[in-house]
Amino acid sequence: MEKSQKINPFILHILQGVDEEIEKGLEGITLNIAGNNHLIPVERVTGEDFWILSKILARNPYINGLDVRYNLLSDVGAYYAAKLLQKQYNLIYLNLMFNDIGPEGGELIAKALHKNKTLKFLRMTGNKIENKGGMFFAAMLQINSALQKLDLGDCDLEESTVHLGHMLKENHWLVELHMCKHDIRNCGIKQLCDALYLNESLRYLDVSCNKITQDGMVFLADVLKRNTTLEVIDLSFNRIENAGAKYLSETLASHNRSLKALSVVSNNIKGEGLVALSQSMKTNPTFSNIYIWGNKFDEATCVAYSDLIQIGCLKPDNTDVEPFVVDGRVYLAEVSNGLKKHYYWTPTYGEACIHSANAGFSLVPVGRHL
Repeated sequence: MEKSQKINPFILHILQGVDEEIEKGLEGITLNIAGNNHLIPVERVTGEDFWILSKILARNPYINGLDVRYNLLSDVGAYYAAKLLQKQYNLIYLNLMFNDIGPEGGELIAKALHKNKTLKFLRMTGNKIENKGGMFFAAMLQINSALQKLDLGDCDLEESTVHLGHMLKENHWLVELHMCKHDIRNCGIKQLCDALYLNESLRYLDVSCNKITQDGMVFLADVLKRNTTLEVIDLSFNRIENAGAKYLSETLASHNRSLKALSVVSNNIKGEGLVALSQSMKTNPTFSNIYIWGNKFDEATCVAYSDLIQIGCLKPDNTDVEPFVVDGRVYLAEVSNGLKKHYYWTPTYGEACIHSANAGFSLVPVGRHL
């Protein structure tokens, strides 16, 4: 393939800033070439651009992070990314989020990680690698012992839990796994829970935006009685309802002392289930963060969470609701806190990594990168 030597002006602009950092003696630099940057003119990076970029990275040991989210890499760029992972032994962070990478590109990257021993954080979010690509990642994770954080959310994987569940039984290094929008149902969460009886490394599990109901919570509540490593669980945008919330609250009140944060945002939970979860926070000193917005609040719910905050069992930064009083009655308002508020985007001003908005990453600090 004939390759153009013309450097994308956006890449050139970013590299000039990196040169200044290197001159100051800085190491461990992350190259931020996100295609959704609204503050400077952006010419989105293509697969051919990535070939040039990979050549620069291979010669520069000061750069150990690369963020190319929201560009146009496609499978061509995935080919060069795979080559980079085979040759560049300083890279610990790679963000390929939303880059039109398909199953073939996913396969190339997964196979490149069979021998890579340095990459710790990989985001494949939004690349439609489908079940074919997902299977290669599951196989890779049974071999790779370096990767600590993997995001396969929104990758058009359907019921991926058979392969990823088997992987979790074999892999003892992965700390964080994102599986949002995988079409996971109750049988799928059971397969994951079966694996979590044996897994002793995973601390952050994201199964948000799936089709898990109250029956799936029977399996999760049971595994939480025995698993002592899980610290953060994201169940947002499922449908666990009152019964599911009660299963979890019983385990958290009486058995589990390792879980720190739980998100049940938009799960069709009513007052009874929400109050049960609030009660478990009073008896469980480890359980510090809970996110409940998008459920069906009644007066008892509002009073319960207001009381939790007042007595100090729940810090205002550790939840997504804030109590206020009108005519003597307590209500709850939404506040911009959560496990991963900046999952798809980061603020254009102010601090990019606000702990209260991205508590999942703060509670499980496997690195400074999102």
